[in-house]
Parts: sequence; C-alpha cells; structure tokens
Amino acid sequence: MPTMIYGTAWKTERTCDLVLQALRLGFRGIDTACQPKHYNEPAVGEALEASGLKRQDIYLQTKFTPLSGQDPQRVPYDADAALEVQVEQSVAASLKNLRTTWVDCLVLHSPLASHADTLRAWRAMEVEVSRGRCRSLGISNCHDPKQFELLYGEARIKPAVLQNRFYADTGYDASLRRFCRERGIVYQSFWTLTANPSALRSRPLKRVARAHGCSSEAAWFGFVRGIGIVPLSGTSSEAHMAADLALPTLTEDEVRLLDEVLLQAS
Repeated sequence: MPTMIYGTAWKTERTCDLVLQALRLGFRGIDTACQPKHYNEPAVGEALEASGLKRQDIYLQTKFTPLSGQDPQRVPYDADAALEVQVEQSVAASLKNLRTTWVDCLVLHSPLASHADTLRAWRAMEVEVSRGRCRSLGISNCHDPKQFELLYGEARIKPAVLQNRFYADTGYDASLRRFCRERGIVYQSFWTLTANPSALRSRPLKRVARAHGCSSEAAWFGFVRGIGIVPLSGTSSEAHMAADLALPTLTEDEVRLLDEVLLQAS
C-alpha cells in the first residue's frame, strides 16, 4: 500500500481526467466505491486502462456500500436480494467498472444497522477473498472502538484497513489507532485537511511548515504520515497533487510537537 492514496469521491464527470492526472504524476494508490451516488467507478476504470500502468503496480481499493448509503434510483445491485447476494453483485460490478479481475482491498463502506448484519456482510466479503476477487478486507466510517473490536474478534479474515474521517470530534480515533497499530491494521484517513481547519491554522504547524519550506497542508499530511496513517487526498489541483507526492519527512520532535495539537483539539 502506498503512503498516500488518491480518493475519487465527488469527481463526477471529471473522474477519468483527474485519476489519470494523479497516476501520471505518480500516485499509485486509488480509492473508489461501488456507489454511483458519490463515485463514478467506471471512469476510474477508464483512467486505469488509459494510464498504461500494469495492474500489479497500482494499489486499488473499492467499497461495498450498504443499501442505506445508496441512491435509491441508482443501486448497483439488486436492492431486494439477500445481503450476501448484494455483496457478490457489488463486487462483480466493481470488477467490471474497474476493468480488472481483482482489487487489493474490499472495504465495507459503513457498519450496518445491527452487528449481526455487519457480520453477515463481512462473511460475504470473506467469500470474495476466498474466490480471489479481492486480496484483503477493510471497513470505513467505524468510530466505535467496541464495534470495531467486536468485528475484529469474530472475523475469520481480519480487517487489514480501517478508513475513517480524521478529526477532533472523535478524539482523532486515538484508541482505535492504538488498536490498529498493535495488530498491524492500516489506519487510513479521509477529510484529513478539510476536517481540521484549526490545526492547519495552529502556530506549531506553521512553524513546522516554515522549517520545511512547505505549506501548512503539506506539513499536516507529513505529520499524519509520521504517526503511521495513510491519508487520502482528493484534490482536483495538479499543483496540490504534486505537493502531496513530495511531502516533508518530519523529525521525531516535530511529530511530538504536532501530536500535542491533536491532544489540545480533542
């Protein structure tokens, strides 16, 4: 998995051009979802093919989005089918959209209404691993440590990825990130910049940015990577894409300094 992933949500008709641009600049990780409401997954597949890159050189992850997160007019699977069938159909649609026979990670877009249903979806996703259509599993939008630990304990194939919004309202998922660290689970962050305006304006971050001759945004991304997080970048700016691929490596003292910003914010 690369140390930064390009996120493709909300790109609509610009998706192909932006993903292709990101790949040509050097991004090698792509995040998408089988959720027409927010993602144009077929356009991601078009960009992957047009890039000329070998499939094995790209980290590609997609999501199974439960019915509650879908546009009722554009559900990419049979809304009346059993949950297990919905997972199977969603994966088949993703593989067709992405023009590939496998993805590196299949992510459950969010927990379902009950733990029993969450586990049913997970069991169906485990079947996809056994079939070779995905190589690892993850879950997103899961901020409850007990909920995540329960899933981890009952899963036959353990989560390899936890992808969450990284912000002060959840205490920056401190206990979840610690749980992930101890078990080798990759914590991925989204809305890493937009959900943290106060941190981006903080004096410690600006001081670190000046020391590295970069923007506060680049310094924040550098810090996030420094504490073991793989951030998603969804920028539509070529300049910002290039900056995201040239992030500074912060010193241990700088990481500790900015860690205090997290503590103060949460």
